[in-house]
Amino acid sequence: MNKQQLASKIWESANQMRSKIEANEYKDYILGLIFYKYLSDKLVGFASAEGFTDEDLRAVTEDDAEAVDHFRSNLGYFIAHKHLFSTWINQTGDFGVADVREALSAFSRLIHPNHKRLFDGIFKTLETGLSKLGETAAKQTTAISNLLQLIKDIPMYGKQGYDVLGFIYEYLIGMFAANAGKKAGEFYTPHEVSVLMSEVIAHHLKNRETIQIYDSTSGSGSLLLNIGQAIAKQMGDKDSIKYYAQELKENTYNLTRMNLIMRGILPGNIVTRNADTLEDDWPYFDEQDPVNSYNPLYLDAVVSNPPYSQKWDPQYKDADPRYARFGMAPKSKADYAFLLHDLYHLKPNGIMAIVLPHGVLFRGGEEGVIRKQLIENNHLDTIIGLPSNIFFGTGIPTVILLMRQKRERSDVLFVDASKDFARAGKNNKLRACDIKKITDVVIARFTVPGFSRLVPKTELQGEANDYNLNIPRYVDSSEQSESWDLYASMFGGIPLSELDAWADFWTAFPNLRTTLFTLDGTPYAKPKADELAAAVNQHPEVTKFNEDFKRAFDGFKSWLHSELIGKMLSLQVPRQEALICDQLFERLAKVGTVPLIDKYQAYQVLDDHWQPIAVDLEILQTEGFDATRVVDPNFVVRKKDGKDVEVQDGWKGRILPFDLVQLAHHKKELEALHKKEAELAEVVAQLEELLECFNEEDKAKDTFNETGDKFVAATVAKEAKELEADANVTAAFDPESYEAKIIQAAKELAKEKSLKAAIKKDAAALHLKTKATIETLSGKQVIALLESKWLTPLVDELHRLPGLVMSSLAAKLQALVEKYRITYADNARDIQQAEDALVDMLGALHGGEFDLKGITELKTLLAGT
Repeated sequence: MNKQQLASKIWESANQMRSKIEANEYKDYILGLIFYKYLSDKLVGFASAEGFTDEDLRAVTEDDAEAVDHFRSNLGYFIAHKHLFSTWINQTGDFGVADVREALSAFSRLIHPNHKRLFDGIFKTLETGLSKLGETAAKQTTAISNLLQLIKDIPMYGKQGYDVLGFIYEYLIGMFAANAGKKAGEFYTPHEVSVLMSEVIAHHLKNRETIQIYDSTSGSGSLLLNIGQAIAKQMGDKDSIKYYAQELKENTYNLTRMNLIMRGILPGNIVTRNADTLEDDWPYFDEQDPVNSYNPLYLDAVVSNPPYSQKWDPQYKDADPRYARFGMAPKSKADYAFLLHDLYHLKPNGIMAIVLPHGVLFRGGEEGVIRKQLIENNHLDTIIGLPSNIFFGTGIPTVILLMRQKRERSDVLFVDASKDFARAGKNNKLRACDIKKITDVVIARFTVPGFSRLVPKTELQGEANDYNLNIPRYVDSSEQSESWDLYASMFGGIPLSELDAWADFWTAFPNLRTTLFTLDGTPYAKPKADELAAAVNQHPEVTKFNEDFKRAFDGFKSWLHSELIGKMLSLQVPRQEALICDQLFERLAKVGTVPLIDKYQAYQVLDDHWQPIAVDLEILQTEGFDATRVVDPNFVVRKKDGKDVEVQDGWKGRILPFDLVQLAHHKKELEALHKKEAELAEVVAQLEELLECFNEEDKAKDTFNETGDKFVAATVAKEAKELEADANVTAAFDPESYEAKIIQAAKELAKEKSLKAAIKKDAAALHLKTKATIETLSGKQVIALLESKWLTPLVDELHRLPGLVMSSLAAKLQALVEKYRITYADNARDIQQAEDALVDMLGALHGGEFDLKGITELKTLLAGT
């Protein structure tokens, strides 16, 4: 099971197990136990590396001060053998919730003094919440035991960045957030928003030897970690990044610490505080040595997604250096208080990103004063407008503000990304192509019509805007409403002004428009071709466009083979997609002088295919090339005695899918199986057709089920056998008689049964044969299959892009032709003819005195007299 499958399985089971416990609360139990497993497994791994046998470790108790201190000095904590996660799993009837309570209490007692700030109270939420897992100790034990079994298979270590633990932890946090309603915003920034902020910040900080990053409202720590991972991809050494985090709520603060610790970050690179960001600011100092440990905390990057428009107390904060320069945020909305806090802690060459509600761009009063100061002092770098309904728990539109302490330029980049998203359940979601497009525009500071614009400070200061930063003032991303040309509506023809909407195509294909439309010197054209799609696709310039695309991508598959398959065990998975993207964009740039293919659409194709490839690569780099020949049991959940039971249903390749292997190595058997399946489908269709031939009286007989929508096979067979026993009678049956149709049904049912049995037998034989084939594949065969799985679908879909572009143009042109094909005069004529016909029909009607008066009046109205 790969990490995505394992994460999904754990989530589904955990969501069922939580019963009536709120998702926001239940997450603290399962995530806390995963963290305990991590610490427990880490201690076992350290003990093994230090030469401790299982018996040696079993003998170490709290009384053995020297051994315990050895563990505490190196790990920061000690867990006795009886309290290890692995010990709990191996216990049977002796394990109980009391063991967990005792273990958590012992953990707190045995934290090394140097790691007190890192570990102290980290299990408090789990410890105090155990009682909520059941009304009695027995029920609590059952709930805990189920959770332990659920997470026991999570591997805690991996090579080459195969961060299974981190992935699962992040996945569960995201899924719990999606189910936590309004409380989700307290601890989670959607992954896609984190990635967007991370990419921009990582680019700004590249080439630095050491980096300090800070999240002032850290929640689960996921935003901070994503930024750290993006920076690590740029600099290579993840141990050169130091993480600072502050969080108000204790249970959420514990999530931050757990999340950071489990990602393998050095303890000395983790500095966290459980405090109110607005009330208890850094400077941070150790209470035991306040002078020498004083740290005013100025950092390379500051990020945050604070609670939106939260009330706060600005009283007595006039002298606070965070706010003194700019003014005080109103007590009803702390948005600018969080922003100024973050800006204050930024180094002169640092970068800051904060997510805030859209209102901070234009609200007046104290906020208007602060906004003016930020613009005048050139702190505001970029505004990114996000889609509404993108955060869990709130549907309000939000913005990302990128700020700098010192800038050489004074302009501000506005990006309206509010229209670019995909619908995902109840929420909107940024796609990979959306993130890439925004990131590219922000880094390059491009102006893209309808999407982004670089605005000079003088325009922001001007009387027309007066420091109002509402994005629609500067970027018009609204869709033009459909217009109707009056002349074309009355007399027909295609307005050239509407054809001009596809100017890029007419520039790329100079002769295409005159091939498709008759141009007579007037502002209106007429279609020449009845089938526009065929005329477009057959045009020589379009043919050349398709050939240019193929030529630009000549050798792309070979290049991918060399980069992915040739280096599969050594390439850096996190960086590889960016390298392929560069190659993709470079080749797209060669396709014609006018870019008709959206490079971000092509990037989305790449990303969709890259995700499963990356999972395979991580497995290969963790387990080696032989993982391609591994076949695992395929477990499914089935009902047994009213309960969900996990049972094995065949096998599945760890990397190579059975269907792919069958197409390559068992095509003959597969085709024979498909042929029988097609025959079965025909028989089923015959039976359905036959069933419709019986009347309701027939369907009341024993040869049909109670609802009359199915045959009773055994009864049909018995009755048909009896009818066929009398040859003379059978010969006399009318083909449309009940008896003849029952005999026919019996034959089809027998054929259906025979085919089903044969298909089941053949499918089982093919399944086992495929299993054996995978386990004995040669290296050359594996390489061929990996190419079929990874490269062929990606390259094939990219090669479909030119056709999709031209099909889209043809469809739009056809819609334009249809728009003006029937004129107003045509409609008026049809209406008149219909009215005249109705008048004639009304004249033939008879009725009473008042009926006839009504008809006469209607005829007068229709006749228009």
